[in-house]
Amino acid sequence: MAHQDTATPTGGTTTKVSLLTLTAMVVGSMVGAGVFSLPRRFAQETGVMGALIAWVVAGAGMLMLAFVFQRLAMRKPDLDAGVYAYAKAGFGEYTGFFAAAGYWASACVGNVTYWVLIMSTLGQWIPALGAGDTVLALALSTVGLWLFFLLVRRGIKEATAINRIVTVAKVIPIIVFVLLALFVFDPTAFAENWGGADYAGSLFDQVRGTMLVTVFVFLGVEGASVYSRHAKRREDVGRATILGFVSVFAIFASVTIVSYGIMPMAEIAELRQPSMAGVLEAAVGEWGSVFVGVGLIISVLGAYLAWTLMAAEVLFVAAKDRDMPRFLTRSTENDVPVNALLLSTSLSQVVLILTYFSEDAFDFALDMTAVMTLIPFLLAALYAVKLRATRETYDGAPPSTLRGDLVVTVLATVYTAFLVFAAGLSLVLVSFLFYAPATILFVMTRREQRRRVFTPAELGLFVLVVAIAVLAVIGLAAGWISI
Repeated sequence: MAHQDTATPTGGTTTKVSLLTLTAMVVGSMVGAGVFSLPRRFAQETGVMGALIAWVVAGAGMLMLAFVFQRLAMRKPDLDAGVYAYAKAGFGEYTGFFAAAGYWASACVGNVTYWVLIMSTLGQWIPALGAGDTVLALALSTVGLWLFFLLVRRGIKEATAINRIVTVAKVIPIIVFVLLALFVFDPTAFAENWGGADYAGSLFDQVRGTMLVTVFVFLGVEGASVYSRHAKRREDVGRATILGFVSVFAIFASVTIVSYGIMPMAEIAELRQPSMAGVLEAAVGEWGSVFVGVGLIISVLGAYLAWTLMAAEVLFVAAKDRDMPRFLTRSTENDVPVNALLLSTSLSQVVLILTYFSEDAFDFALDMTAVMTLIPFLLAALYAVKLRATRETYDGAPPSTLRGDLVVTVLATVYTAFLVFAAGLSLVLVSFLFYAPATILFVMTRREQRRRVFTPAELGLFVLVVAIAVLAVIGLAAGWISI
């Protein structure tokens, strides 16, 4: 039985979900828009050798992060909404607020990529939709955005049930893509694509250039941790995280590598998104593009559902912990955080409008999603390092556990710090255009509690955030930052 309802202290019910459902949430969160964009994004940056190195680095790094979330879920079972809660426990309320706000924003921005990619896919047959960046595409995406708001508002139990079905349905077309690509695989094309192209730069630059897209496709690895308050058994959170990660890693790496055996990387780099459709069309004909397009729409809608739930959940739990304004604690009789859901959908709407003015709507939304996640991920990894350094929760732990956790937490931190470097200064600066105004929610919370708005240290951090945001505005105005 996937669900059971238990009474909450307030007299309502909280939906409890099984290991299978939690794993489906992780897979459903990770397998979304990103996997269908992998061939082009990788071909724009690197060849086969660079792609293999990139997947080894990203796979190992994200596995360390998955282990971090697994360990934190077990060592700090009282902390719900994982990413946000760990940052607050480790580094204070204002830093925790940034983690919550950044993670929430990344989910909302990520949701926009789904609508852009759906419209771009339909644009193959309906030219008026373009690459998902026309006025008609914007209007239809807006309708879809608010229809899903109404669906999720009906109840979390119904939404997670749909997600389990969709998770199975969307993985099948991706596996079929890999098998068909292997069937028509051309070793000569693969060999010619081995070293990359002249435009790709050094091998280090090639690998670095792929890092943001690997972050994007792996987002959701923390999904079970974020949704931990609904788990039947706490240990299921860690198990679902690892099971989900291993499953999707094999899928992502396969989709990328087999594409190099179908056509020259220069041609893959010029494909419209979803580039997986163009690759399969080159392999088996026009029906391949249609097949991938249908699979993409199923996949994206499933991932969108999961991310909508997680975005609202982060705000809701933060508000319950008195780290967000009280109005975000309101939930319906079906345990849906309705105001948090409304605010999340509204932010997605704003970002959707911004993509209309960007040079490449999909790539802009994808990169910003990844960047907004990096700070929350880095803070969670640093918290795990802090626990290990202070040995909090490690009483009586054997030396092997101490050594293992030291290696895992340090590697996860180094990897996440490298991702911040790989993202580049411009994208990091643009992310602060959200962090600065988002502080309004923090100010509202403190005033509701009749507390001092900022401690001296928090005020210093706020001034720094505003200064970086101003620098980003100057960069956009001067033209050395572009979206």
